[in-house]
Amino acid sequence: MAERSGPASAQADFFWKTKTLEEMSDAEWESLCDGCARCCLEKLEDEDTGKIYFTHVSCTLLDAGLCACKDYPNRSAKVSDCVRLSPENVRTLNWLPPSCGYRLVAEGRDLYWWHPLVSGDPNTVHEAGVSVRGRVVASEDEVDDADLEDHIVRWPALLPKRARGRVRPKS
Repeated sequence: MAERSGPASAQADFFWKTKTLEEMSDAEWESLCDGCARCCLEKLEDEDTGKIYFTHVSCTLLDAGLCACKDYPNRSAKVSDCVRLSPENVRTLNWLPPSCGYRLVAEGRDLYWWHPLVSGDPNTVHEAGVSVRGRVVASEDEVDDADLEDHIVRWPALLPKRARGRVRPKS
């Protein structure tokens, strides 16, 4: 994960507002990740409807406390179904959480107040209750595929009330 820092912003004149996904540098692209790790949760797809169901079971490489990959540079080699996000696929992947920075920017929407590029603080994603921290019950190597249905949860597809606004709520 890229190191994130910088001043809080009103989002005017920032690269994600002025550049297309294709125009972003590698560092800018990586910084769109808010560090929530919701995309690192195991998901099931209903074959008949295409509906995606999130579980509270994580990828084997996820450090659920840090909400970061344990081996980000080599993740695709170690996890065969790890999807590398690109400008092309973020526009079509139906399982990206609605709060995902990549998805928001691809849809021409603003980032939320808790996104590290806006807040200047990588911890706001956790403070807002958006990250998976404290919510993962197991990793994929601890749960049989046949039992994943027993681990379906709704929260990864939802946005916590305190995270919904464009401005940080007053404490």
